[in-house]
Amino acid sequence: MRRLSYFLLKLGGWKVEKTIPKEATRAVLVVAPHTSMWDFYYGKLAMIWMGLNVRYLIKKESFFFPIGYFLRKMGAIPVDRQQVRKFPLHVAKLFEQHEELTIMIAPEGTRQRTDHWKKGFYFIATQANVPIVLAYMDWKKRVGGIGKVIYPSGNYEQDLKEIHDFYRGMQGKHKGQFNLENDDE
Repeated sequence: MRRLSYFLLKLGGWKVEKTIPKEATRAVLVVAPHTSMWDFYYGKLAMIWMGLNVRYLIKKESFFFPIGYFLRKMGAIPVDRQQVRKFPLHVAKLFEQHEELTIMIAPEGTRQRTDHWKKGFYFIATQANVPIVLAYMDWKKRVGGIGKVIYPSGNYEQDLKEIHDFYRGMQGKHKGQFNLENDDE
């Protein structure tokens, strides 16, 4: 699968920087920009090629037969959006149950332009006492990978600024849909 993933990435014109920090095997993996369904396709291929087993969150309504079977095989975890307030606690408990667990989250929460990122990724990392690892798919340069590791300080605004600074200048597939709060670009 790793060779096939590498081939498909190259076929799509992508270069993946393969440096994986040791913290990435037990972390909340934030992925941005997220402006297209293609982000998941190329992101999943990149994670397979890098050898990083990631899990990701999808609304439970998507888990109908036979799609649900394949989603689970690919690492999907169903999310009950009615229980959103309890959700960070639920995911934090998953970290208690697994020695190695990487949960991939797109904090924009949608592929459309949004003014504010969802805060759940931060609360999950804080509650589970795991780092936030920043992954990226920059469509302008056609390069992806895993970058910075951030340990939540408890000061959300300060940590979010550091996260946004990392992603500043990157572009999603659909130009103009990736937005960083308080970004003048």
